[in-house]
Amino acid sequence: MFQARIVVWATCIAVISAAAAAIEGVGVNWGTLMSHPMDPAMVVRMLKANGINKVKLFDADPWTVNALAGTRIEVMLAIPNDHLGDMSSNYENAKDWVKQNVVKHDRKDGVNIKYVAVGNEPFLRSYKGSFASTAFPALKNIQRALDEAGVGDRIKATIPQNADIYSSPVNDSVPSAGNFRRDIRALMTKIVRYLDSKGSPFVVNIYPYLSLYQDPNFPVDFAFFDGKSQPVVDEGLRYTNVFDANYDTLVWSLRKAGVPNMKILVGEIGWPTDGDKNANTKHAKRFYDGLLKKVAKEVGTPLRPGKMEVYLFGLIDEDMKSVEPGNFERHWGIFSYDGRPKFPTDFTGKGKDRYLVGATGVRYLPKRWCALDETAAKKKLKMIPSSVNYACSTGDCTPLGYGSSCQGLSLSGNISYAFNAYFQTMDQDVRACDFEGLGKVATTNLSQGTCLFPVQIVSAGERAAAMVAAAAAAAVAAAAAMVFV
Repeated sequence: MFQARIVVWATCIAVISAAAAAIEGVGVNWGTLMSHPMDPAMVVRMLKANGINKVKLFDADPWTVNALAGTRIEVMLAIPNDHLGDMSSNYENAKDWVKQNVVKHDRKDGVNIKYVAVGNEPFLRSYKGSFASTAFPALKNIQRALDEAGVGDRIKATIPQNADIYSSPVNDSVPSAGNFRRDIRALMTKIVRYLDSKGSPFVVNIYPYLSLYQDPNFPVDFAFFDGKSQPVVDEGLRYTNVFDANYDTLVWSLRKAGVPNMKILVGEIGWPTDGDKNANTKHAKRFYDGLLKKVAKEVGTPLRPGKMEVYLFGLIDEDMKSVEPGNFERHWGIFSYDGRPKFPTDFTGKGKDRYLVGATGVRYLPKRWCALDETAAKKKLKMIPSSVNYACSTGDCTPLGYGSSCQGLSLSGNISYAFNAYFQTMDQDVRACDFEGLGKVATTNLSQGTCLFPVQIVSAGERAAAMVAAAAAAAVAAAAAMVFV
């Protein structure tokens, strides 16, 4: 079944000679929490092939950033939360960061940097105020450094925020009743007024999927854009989806903070495809089709009509992400771990069903899997639970959960999946398929139904390290040869 899918996908790609440019207001989040990342140059080729001209990163790693040089793709760099203390406590740190990560790339054939994200969702409730005293000073120091470097007029610092920083009261849950969270309201008022004074946008991450995930009574249709849900009426405006309602709650919050016309960017928005009963490609396609049409038509929201800028979350699945929020966290990508498009969609927003252009030149590990040795299992039943737990502590077992793509496997199938997940993560090292004699290497594909037993790709990180090591060894050999000449 999976072979058939791959053939169909490959056929679709073959008939697409060139991708039309994506909607002007659409970008993507490029996360890199993967055990086996693709070569950044390969990913950039994939972006260009699909006409994607905006990218949001979660750091400023040179390996990724350098690959974007000369492409004209608009880039948002980022400073992780754990660096906010350094950026806020000493201006010289901020100045040095800007020099090394912005000015260095700011040249004619360099990287088209548009924004610097100072932290990521630093005021989440779950952080319990850990970054409340550092985020704003860090923001001001970075913007000051950008200004002094002579690039602050076109490169702006901002702070991507989670939508949990504002809300409406439970007993009056309409956008017009919204405001910033009481515990950070004074701080947020200072931040948004500062951003507005600098011409920087407010960046917010909005996830309609999470409304559905967190509330079993949430109306399913209200999470999508096709207008099938009962509308909510507020101040004469009709809301048929939770995104518009959430976005306009922010608009009201900004109004109450004294910046009614502040520019808003949606920094993250998407739909996962596995790890939960509502996380699947059918729902993801419905969501993205509606969102892309909405952005293409420039309808905006009831309170803020017009053009909108959004960054889809995310580009590629990330098998090393924390699953604390839920098993779906590793499945936000519109592309799978190996750069294959998951479902047909249209980045022009015209509703044409076609697959995006996938990554080319991807190299896979050998066609080998790790499976449960059922004969050995009969003698070592007590060892199975600990072996599975060990396998899943490193390998990605999230597709095994309720409502997920592999939920229908037999008990032995579940165990084999766990074993194979670990085996692939460990680059198919035969020792990683031992499990105290419970595992065995198989050459027959174990995939069945909707459940894919993956074969991992050759990690670009390891290839790069190997090339560096080889170059170093060659240099040492050359030096040694010169000594003995």
